[in-house]
Amino acid sequence: MSFFVEVILPLNLAKTFTYSVSAAEYGFIRPGMRIAVAFGKNKIYTALAIELHQNAPQFYEARDIHQILDEKPIVTQIQIEHWKWIASYYMCAIGDVYRSAMPSALLLESETIIAQNLDFAVDTNDLTDEEFLIYQALQQQSSLKVQDVMAILGKKNIFPVIRRMMVKNVLSLEEEVSESYKPKLVRYIRLYPEFEREEKLQELLEILKSARKQRELLLQYFQLRASVKKPISVKQLTDSAGVTSTVLKSLVDKGIFEEYNLQHDRVNFEDKLEERELKLSAAQQKAFDEIKQTFSTNDVTLLHGITASGKTEIYIKLIEEFLATGKQTLYLLPEIALTTQLVTRLTAYFGNRVAVFHSKYSNNERVETWNQILEGSEKAQVVIGARSALFLPFRDLGFIIVDEEHEQTFKQVDPAPRYHARDAAIVLANSFGAKVLLGSATPAIETTFNAQSGKYGLVELTERYGNVMLPEIALVDLKDKYFRKKMSGHFSDTLLEAIAEALSLGEQVILFQNRRGYSPVVECLTCGHVPQCTNCDVSLTYHKVKNQLRCHYCGSSVAFPTHCHACHSVDLTTKGFGTEQIQHELQELFPNHKTGRMDQDTTRGKFGFEKIIDSFRDREIDILVGTQMLAKGLDFDNVSLVGIMNADNMLYHPDFRAFERSYQMITQVSGRAGRSSKRGKVIIQTYNPFHNVIRQVTDNDYAGMYAEQLYERKIYKYPPYFKLIRLTLKHRDFEKLKQGSQWLYQVLSQNLDLPVLGPEEPPISRIRNEYIRTIMVKIPHDKPLQGTKKTIRRILDSFEAVSQFRPVKVSVNVDFY
Repeated sequence: MSFFVEVILPLNLAKTFTYSVSAAEYGFIRPGMRIAVAFGKNKIYTALAIELHQNAPQFYEARDIHQILDEKPIVTQIQIEHWKWIASYYMCAIGDVYRSAMPSALLLESETIIAQNLDFAVDTNDLTDEEFLIYQALQQQSSLKVQDVMAILGKKNIFPVIRRMMVKNVLSLEEEVSESYKPKLVRYIRLYPEFEREEKLQELLEILKSARKQRELLLQYFQLRASVKKPISVKQLTDSAGVTSTVLKSLVDKGIFEEYNLQHDRVNFEDKLEERELKLSAAQQKAFDEIKQTFSTNDVTLLHGITASGKTEIYIKLIEEFLATGKQTLYLLPEIALTTQLVTRLTAYFGNRVAVFHSKYSNNERVETWNQILEGSEKAQVVIGARSALFLPFRDLGFIIVDEEHEQTFKQVDPAPRYHARDAAIVLANSFGAKVLLGSATPAIETTFNAQSGKYGLVELTERYGNVMLPEIALVDLKDKYFRKKMSGHFSDTLLEAIAEALSLGEQVILFQNRRGYSPVVECLTCGHVPQCTNCDVSLTYHKVKNQLRCHYCGSSVAFPTHCHACHSVDLTTKGFGTEQIQHELQELFPNHKTGRMDQDTTRGKFGFEKIIDSFRDREIDILVGTQMLAKGLDFDNVSLVGIMNADNMLYHPDFRAFERSYQMITQVSGRAGRSSKRGKVIIQTYNPFHNVIRQVTDNDYAGMYAEQLYERKIYKYPPYFKLIRLTLKHRDFEKLKQGSQWLYQVLSQNLDLPVLGPEEPPISRIRNEYIRTIMVKIPHDKPLQGTKKTIRRILDSFEAVSQFRPVKVSVNVDFY
């Protein structure tokens, strides 16, 4: 009787594959276990078992598995079902979902092992010097890794040599799977048991009479042991005694101390717990009670609370209630920068019951969090993370908070799966029968629409915590200021006076400019030439700190030119401004105050965010300049002034959500001002002070913005009335792309009784030497969504079957907004 296992591979493959297993393996394997399988000619991948059966595949012969990697499942059945939903709804391959869901340390890829071909007699005279060195090394040991061969030959390009040796039948290649996660081991120290007795101790001090440092270290050990009732680590002992590890090694060599290792968690918040009682204000308590009430009728509730209304305190109270029932909580945030502040606040209440999961953590830290959640550990009852935390193996999830739910960063752009964390979280909660709370001061229009149509519960919080007034918003007309010559660089006199006043009172300032770099364009004043990226249809951005021009799409960079490449003139100027230029101007205008910058360039690395946020909170930085990272829920009590350098950038973006996004962004940035007792101030610099959106921000009129946008969306067939699917086609050959996109558009138009727009060239029509075309399909709510997606998938399969269009890459993005 034959036995088979159905597996998912971590590759861009939409279907599952069947492998053959023995009767014993069939009895041992359970869905959710990892299995190493051969795929292709000789590559080994980490597959995931999802089903066991006895049906042989029809179109190919099932291969044997390589080995079983787990003793028990590391992925739950609910996770597998959730991944299948993501693959189906967002029209992507299940293999892509599996690859992005698992920490890469758990996805082992094979390592090539080089061994001698023992079936063949080798004539060493036929070998070159390099080949002989490898042959000689294989006489000493049975196999070599690629890295070993590189070290032996002292060069990186070793594959031609290996290929020649394989032709001569000297070598054979094998694939071996290597586990990359290793538990963290900490070195500890203890006294040998024989020295624990009083009389032996006197003897010991006598022996060490002449070795002063060793004697001090020993006495320090006894002091530590008396005060700390836990095992003493090597680092702890050497630091407190103020000696090097050499002194300790001497005592270990003499047989006085012995070293031992203990496994430690890489992330630990045990010492962060504080005893504090959380008191809600009357408005917060009312909102808290209303949320609990709506949870009895709705699984999803929207908390629409203005900025600084104290939404986080309500979340903490709700988490306490769910923890008391033994349920796990997931707290999703749009930006890694926010986790820094939130972890500090939550660990103060929940101590070591908080776990963190996002891409700035190392592979090993992520595997540890994964295992803790899988085991339902006490250390992972509250999980904080960015969108990838959705994929964790929860055992008993009871509550999901999606904070700042309107943020576009909840949507994964590239690579697939292009899922939206808010929507996927609601589906995940449904699998567990859990409750979802969406929180925002400026909810997405679709969310408000769902709340007002009764699909979600709605709770409003309309006053700031401590009855602090909303910030005063002042508009500055840049046309008028430039005309009256009242500008210093990019600062109006109004903004400069307000900054000077805030700084004189010892308060802090946040300045917002949603563009990084020094300036987006460098132009020749003689011929008007603008340096362009060679790979993309976009101008290069000037970064003054590194004195280079950089493309923000493909990452290529060149040194800042000394002259124009077109006419050789030396008259070059910069147009437009980014965060770097603002910081540069501030250092000249306020030389005695420290300025900081928070954008993608300054927050690289694991603790990039922490360093900037901590120094701003500790008041080491007086003025913080930043991009949209600043707009997302950060809480600084000493900020009294927020300046928006140019509000028009966002308004004229070619996107149906431009006005909604502008309103959200400006309101959120404004909300960083005056969050404690004093009323804050916001200064918005704009060329168009009478623009509708800017007026709505000034009047804090969310309802007006919502009604206006909803009216336009209905007329022009956009969400929430229509679902959108965008197909993006890419190819290096412009003509082939044009033909392919035209063919696809015509077939879609003929087969779908729906609005199909395109094929359209996006604003940046070439990135990384690939031309781009987009086609958009609009699906009304009365049409079957799943049926339409199946038709689109069938048409895409036909498109791939046409040989001339096969090289054209097509990516599908469902709900791309």
